[in-house]
Amino acid sequence: MRDLDLTTLRLFVSVCDTGNIARAGERANIVGSAISKRLAQLEHQVGTPLLVRRRHGVVPTPAGQTLLEHARGMLDGAARIERDMQNYVAGARGQVRVFASVSAMTESLADDVASFLHKGPHRNIRVDLEERVSPEIVRGVREGLASLGVCWDATDHSGLHVRPYRRDTLCVVVPARHPLAGKRKLRFADTLDYEHVSLPVNSAVQLMLQRQAAQLGRTVNHRIVVTNFEAALRVVHAGLAISLVPRQVAAGAAATGLRLIPLAEPWAERRFIICYRDAAMLTPAAQLLVEHLASLAPP
Repeated sequence: MRDLDLTTLRLFVSVCDTGNIARAGERANIVGSAISKRLAQLEHQVGTPLLVRRRHGVVPTPAGQTLLEHARGMLDGAARIERDMQNYVAGARGQVRVFASVSAMTESLADDVASFLHKGPHRNIRVDLEERVSPEIVRGVREGLASLGVCWDATDHSGLHVRPYRRDTLCVVVPARHPLAGKRKLRFADTLDYEHVSLPVNSAVQLMLQRQAAQLGRTVNHRIVVTNFEAALRVVHAGLAISLVPRQVAAGAAATGLRLIPLAEPWAERRFIICYRDAAMLTPAAQLLVEHLASLAPP
């Protein structure tokens, strides 16, 4: 199959969004007959019908829906390329895309990147931060979707270069009147008799907790699954469940009446890493960011 034309794909997406060839033509300032001709050529190129013509418009076929999803991704990538090149024209000296875990983003990474960008020599560097679960971070760096990844070092990062970053410590957060609230420290097994609010099951923290529970012959009783630690703390504050979260994230929760109890487990302290494919392949901007973040690692 010949290379797909971005202009035709853009028109195809517009037709799907509007459900009408004439309206898509008005948006693009192109006559409807010209769009119809392009779409017919596109269907011939891919070898299958992409649109069903109805009395009041058009809708994508199953094949058209699949192409629509891919087309949106291709157009988004093209827009990213255009933006990155415009940054260079405007004098920017680099673009760094970073995939990071929710823990790293919530605790310190955003502030650390901001402090990097506020330094005079770095003000023309652009850093894009995207939150992903740890397996997606490593996969994205391996596949070249991101220059850098920041995640927990327990994630399988084989084949990648790594530098140390920050650390955090998991603790148990419970409501003030919870049966565990008076404890000075807890083992993980002590929490398994109670309902938990958890992060998505494919996040690094939840995968570890599931493994630890399995070693005890137990399971984690998930009452609610949320996407971030802030939401988890709100659920705990409502008295619906308990949660294991980084102490650095929950530090301000004590003022709201929650109890933070140290988790007495050797794996409670977590080390974060910066991962990348090859130092020689990093842009100068990415190398500068790596050195800045690595300088913040504890001794």
